[in-house]
Amino acid sequence: MTEFQAKSLEQADACLTLLQGQVDIGLTHLNALCTIAGKFSVSQLDAHQQVSYELAFCAAEIEASKALLKYAHKVSDDDNLTVDISLAFCADNLRAVWQRLLSHSSEAGLSNAELLQLMGSEPLAGFLADHGNVEQFAQIGAALMERGNVHLPSGLNEEKDMIRDAFARFAEEVVMPRAEHIHRFDTDIPDEIIDGAAQMGCFGTCIPERFGGLMSDERHDSIGMLVVTEELSRGSLGAAGSLITRPEIAARALLSWLPRLASGEKLAAIAITEPDYGSNVAGLALKASKTEGGWLLNGAKTWCTFAGKADVIVAIARTDPDRSKSHRGLSMLLVEKPRFPGHEFRHDSETGGRMTGKAIPTIGYRGMHSFDLSFEDYFVPDTGVVGGKDGLGKGFYLSMAGLSGGRIQTSARACGVMKAALERAVSYATDRQVFDAPIGDYQLSQVKLGRMWAALAASRQFNYSVARMLDDGAGKMDASLVKLFSCRAAEWVTREALQIHGGMGYAEESDVSRYFVDARVLSIFEGAEETLALKVISRELIANAQGNH
Repeated sequence: MTEFQAKSLEQADACLTLLQGQVDIGLTHLNALCTIAGKFSVSQLDAHQQVSYELAFCAAEIEASKALLKYAHKVSDDDNLTVDISLAFCADNLRAVWQRLLSHSSEAGLSNAELLQLMGSEPLAGFLADHGNVEQFAQIGAALMERGNVHLPSGLNEEKDMIRDAFARFAEEVVMPRAEHIHRFDTDIPDEIIDGAAQMGCFGTCIPERFGGLMSDERHDSIGMLVVTEELSRGSLGAAGSLITRPEIAARALLSWLPRLASGEKLAAIAITEPDYGSNVAGLALKASKTEGGWLLNGAKTWCTFAGKADVIVAIARTDPDRSKSHRGLSMLLVEKPRFPGHEFRHDSETGGRMTGKAIPTIGYRGMHSFDLSFEDYFVPDTGVVGGKDGLGKGFYLSMAGLSGGRIQTSARACGVMKAALERAVSYATDRQVFDAPIGDYQLSQVKLGRMWAALAASRQFNYSVARMLDDGAGKMDASLVKLFSCRAAEWVTREALQIHGGMGYAEESDVSRYFVDARVLSIFEGAEETLALKVISRELIANAQGNH
């Protein structure tokens, strides 16, 4: 690392601290607006949704920048380009955060004059004069074109890099040759992918060794799961990258099933969302009525991904008929069923009742198939209640326990899709000639590629940072932050990759068209972008800002 780079990293940290201060002022201002008679009122936040939404993105962009700068310090002795990428990304995000704050200054209780003064004075003025400009991003893009690959130092240990290499080969040799056919014809995921992934242990990445998984019994380590997920998603989001999402979410609740889930012998699906209730888990209405020896399920679930092929569906149902108990009346049930191929199934259980499923046609994310489910007096034995009698009324809390892991896993999926899109963009920009020169020789293309590369690096390192927090028992809100950031980044990166391809990118036969429609779902599932920003991130940040005013 050069002396100039070292000084710039210090400047970047100082700039982020200054803008974080402005974000904190906005959070404190909203806290005051929502405090009635000395008590913070969540319901008052709905009158300030837009500014809350923008402040949530400001927080995500600042934290992503911090994570990338920390990574740059770690690998700086080996790779000066990584430092330049980190500095350029940070400068880009500083401008984005400042613009959000300026656009919503009155709602956030900020001073336009102070914001303008900040941008025109040190350290912001000097740092932004040197970084994040067209020339720097063009140089980064040109370096990417010269390299011909998107590899950057991982910042991880040798074991994790070996895991990445192994699953990268699996993605290239097994998943990629089948991915386009699965997408174009919306087929089931072939056994070659599921069995191959099982043999490599991918279903056990989030399951402790004592239950047959790969995770150490002594220390929770989520980063291995993220590495595997990214490479599988690079092969195909729908056909491979999401295979381990259901074990990740359900692992804490499925102790008796864990050895079979870890080996891939049994496959799981998660049924939370209902036709009238999406992210509002507390309002779920699937009815579980007590009967001799168990429970009868009646009602519907929707967007139950992989329900056809699953051996067990982890369903949240209302076991207490008193709706006033809200989330405290929900329990988690293990609903067993046979495997069914295709887009529809009907199962008349030997123990009573019927379950039917019909896949929802989607523009992308094909292969997994997301189902509408209907239950008619479907019998679930008492042994199917997670936690037994003590688990009654605990379904909400059990499902929430798995969502943080599901969100960082979704961020890793976003990284995999971004990586695949960027690789295709680099390849096409090298080969495609326009006006007697490769597309990649033009400044605009180089700037696009440089910014795409930076977005991928930031999303990956931010995700690793949050994974370490979760492993230490913290970081639940940060898991929402990284999902918010990386899934939006994936939409933009895949859009730019498609744009670089021009008309060929819009052709259905092109891989980048698949990446584009696949990426669009990432900001919707595992917590919709708006719900995460308003009901999780800004709510927590604003509520905790009360000590600042």
